[in-house]
Amino acid sequence: MKSLLHKLINDQSWAAQLEALATGAPASAPISISRPLAGTSADWLSLLPENAPFWYRARPQQGEFRLGIGHALHLGTAGSNRFAALDNAFQGLCQEWRHEGSAYAFAGFAFDPETHDGLPNALLAIPSILLTSINGQNSVTLTIPAARRDQARATWLELIAQPAIARPVRRLPGRPETLAEQAWMARVRAALREIEKGTLDKLVLSRQRSIQASAPFSATTILRNLIDCQPDSLIYAHGQGEQTFLGASPERLLRLQNGEVEADALAGTAWAESPSLSDPKNRHEQSLVVDAIIDALAPLCQTRPQAGAPTEHPAGQLRHLRSRISARIKEQTTLFDLVRALHPTPAVGGFPGPAARHWLKQHGERRPSWYSGAFGLLDSNGEGEFSVALRSAQINGCMAEFHAGAGIVAGSDPQQELAETEAKLSTLLSAFAAPETPPLTGTLHD
Repeated sequence: MKSLLHKLINDQSWAAQLEALATGAPASAPISISRPLAGTSADWLSLLPENAPFWYRARPQQGEFRLGIGHALHLGTAGSNRFAALDNAFQGLCQEWRHEGSAYAFAGFAFDPETHDGLPNALLAIPSILLTSINGQNSVTLTIPAARRDQARATWLELIAQPAIARPVRRLPGRPETLAEQAWMARVRAALREIEKGTLDKLVLSRQRSIQASAPFSATTILRNLIDCQPDSLIYAHGQGEQTFLGASPERLLRLQNGEVEADALAGTAWAESPSLSDPKNRHEQSLVVDAIIDALAPLCQTRPQAGAPTEHPAGQLRHLRSRISARIKEQTTLFDLVRALHPTPAVGGFPGPAARHWLKQHGERRPSWYSGAFGLLDSNGEGEFSVALRSAQINGCMAEFHAGAGIVAGSDPQQELAETEAKLSTLLSAFAAPETPPLTGTLHD
């Protein structure tokens, strides 16, 4: 595959088209050209770069795999106005973007607007190289700022010059988690006391666990294992060099397409040893999320959003209750208007939202990197999709930190909530422990 890309980039037939697209464009305008790629469907993981920034997004069950390599343009921001900053930047890019066919950007953001832990708090980027496989149809989109089009060939060739090497690693013995588990259950009991006062209906508490290996972890291997064991989830990653944030999310925050918004209300968790999803605690937790999402979206929609009946949604070895909420948005409503209205939902923060976030801040809740924030794919028409960044891990060389949470409502049992976080953590831990498997969807042939 590397040789196929190398040949395409060296073929100067695209140069005249690049020049034509750039005519009259501002110097900073992104210029994108797309080409089909021959071969069978691919997961692209053999092309993860060794040092360049990358974005990965896959829905294996739907036959969708995307890898973005390098940054043609990017913007990092933070603070209470971060979504407005991303909105303005994205609208400006869409107005200036010169392209043929489909063109995409990626974005991600943290749970809290002030978090600075491993990644920019909020980041929007157009990849220099975007590899796409949709139901066996493969393509590449190459992007360069108009002012740098004379350097396009050298830039693209450098980005594919050094794919990451998947080296075997051995996990080192970890420390006992007993004290950390006791401390977390004490926080659950504190949350239950607050809920009993009647000021809050729900609080979401997170846990972290760290592991260490004999050599740097391989994002290629871990993502391939996640594809294999969680094909019904969104597999996502953003990284550079030894630092990578990745995971497998069961939950869509929202999708905006052709003026229609869809959002997931996902809450309640069941696994082999747990109570069923029909348990009153799970039903109550999910109904809180449904009502809150409808109320948050309603001012931005032409009619009040409607929720479908709750169904069981698989996520690896876990199952959740999910209702799909949809509506048609009002004119002039943007993708980031919807993000601002929804984030954080009660599924990751609590309810009521402001009171829950205040309690979490007062009680030292920590959400590293983009955990329980979101990971998104945006198109050049100003629409796109964000998924909640759940079941995640932050890799930094030989170290990996895992993140999972549980929703606490009236009647929650601290020991059972601890077991829920253990079940969620295991979905990522198993991907780090498993041997590398062959690509799920085959490989391209040069």
